[in-house]
Amino acid sequence: MSDSPYKETYRLDMIKWSDEIRAKNPGYFCKAACDNAFKKIVWIVSDVRRKSDIKWFKETYGSIVRTIRISATDDVRRQRGLVFKTGVDDEESECGLDDYKEWDHQVSNNNEDDCQIAINTIISIVEKF
Repeated sequence: MSDSPYKETYRLDMIKWSDEIRAKNPGYFCKAACDNAFKKIVWIVSDVRRKSDIKWFKETYGSIVRTIRISATDDVRRQRGLVFKTGVDDEESECGLDDYKEWDHQVSNNNEDDCQIAINTIISIVEKF
């Protein structure tokens, strides 16, 4: 989902709703993401947002899990259209992994060269499987 006006209108409600689901079952959305993936050799879960999500994947799938942090500077994010909203962009769903330190790989996404490095990193991981 893009940062469309429609999404922005309902984003805080979506965050609250998903937090209520996670309070009852922390792995609910992780499991849902995997429900139809078992026929594939490699899965890429592109939008993990919480430490509890990473914990679920590692506990469920063990040592085959690889984590990659793809990030951009705040300046680049603003150039791409980010308008920070207090009470939304400072929620766990948006910044819960900012202090996570146990990434297997970290790459930046500030420009085309960085993007190519990120793609090459992901390809090299996938090729090992």
